[in-house]
Amino acid sequence: MVKIRMATENDAQSLLDIYAPYIKETTITFEDVVPSLTNFKQRIHDIILSFPYFVAEDDNGKIIGYAYAHLYGPRAAYAWTAEASIYVDRNFKGHGLGTALYQKLEDALCSQGVVNLMACITEGNENSIHFHEKFGYKEVGTFVKVGYKFNRWLDVTWMQKSLNPRTDNMKKIISYNKLS
Repeated sequence: MVKIRMATENDAQSLLDIYAPYIKETTITFEDVVPSLTNFKQRIHDIILSFPYFVAEDDNGKIIGYAYAHLYGPRAAYAWTAEASIYVDRNFKGHGLGTALYQKLEDALCSQGVVNLMACITEGNENSIHFHEKFGYKEVGTFVKVGYKFNRWLDVTWMQKSLNPRTDNMKKIISYNKLS
């Protein structure tokens, strides 16, 4: 049985072990150098100040996937919009792990008052497109040939889902660490 819990900075090496093959072998992420452990710990730290960052563990406590969200953009007008990311150990794809992580992530973001959830998907990642469509995301745009990795130019598709209603007088979102 999979257990989903909040990530800590101590999980950084396990998360890097999952993330590194995506960097080195795929265009799913545009990072081309595996971040240092210190850098990745800082990323986790920065995200959990305001947003959820979940890890999934197998029965033995091994981390087999993770999902998190962060602010979509730095300007005040984006305060209700988050971008979601998910990475699953390649040995555990297709077993419902991504679905469980995303459900937990979306529930948490909804509780925070996040209105818009965005997903950035690189060309050729049809599995991710279908995964997000299953969750009710709609394609809202494609940036043509904006990323360059492995000696080729790649499109980026943005998908969007509404989690909460929009009003004329939006209240600030609640920091996730204040909900727990």
